[in-house]
Amino acid sequence: MALKDIVEQTVSGLGYDLVEIDRSAGGLLRITIDLPWSPPVEEAQAESVEQFVTVEDCEKVTRQLQYALEVDEVDYKRLEVSSPGIDRPLRHDQDFARFVGHVVDVTLKQPLGSAAAGQVSPTRKKFRGVLERVEPAVDALSQAEQAWQIVWRDEPVTKPGQKISKKRPPAPTQALGFVLSELKEARLAPIVSFKGRAQAPDSEPQTTDLN
Repeated sequence: MALKDIVEQTVSGLGYDLVEIDRSAGGLLRITIDLPWSPPVEEAQAESVEQFVTVEDCEKVTRQLQYALEVDEVDYKRLEVSSPGIDRPLRHDQDFARFVGHVVDVTLKQPLGSAAAGQVSPTRKKFRGVLERVEPAVDALSQAEQAWQIVWRDEPVTKPGQKISKKRPPAPTQALGFVLSELKEARLAPIVSFKGRAQAPDSEPQTTDLN
């Protein structure tokens, strides 16, 4: 059985979602898990509090994975199970729906080319902006893929101590629409507020690391 299948079956069997598998040099096998998520009910949305993976969750998954990997004779030297950090990957429509309104980094499989329309470089593939859901047109309700977009402003870079004129007009708002099949990668932008609150949830990942 393939490593991904072993890990996914074990993690989902314990009631968690598999976020990412990473095999690093030196035999480190890093597994990232999360709690299942579903859209909050509107009536309870204001009172809902999102739960996060704990150290105990990581320990439980670690023990079961050690057993499953041993049974299937998977070669590794060190196993690390952790919760997602502030740069967690977004892989499925459910991930995107969960983080609407957050700042995300997306990398396209192909550069924009002529679709850039002179607004950005035609060779550009990486973008950062606020994630939004795109509601389908009435005549496209049966489309196979949910459409999304990110919205941003390319503000000019300012030097330290440089004063910005209040009369300077703001940079125009730009938007990039896409479907998941057009993306090479998407992640929450690792932006931390120095007011004591991260802009992305679960900024302190819980981890177990066993030899």
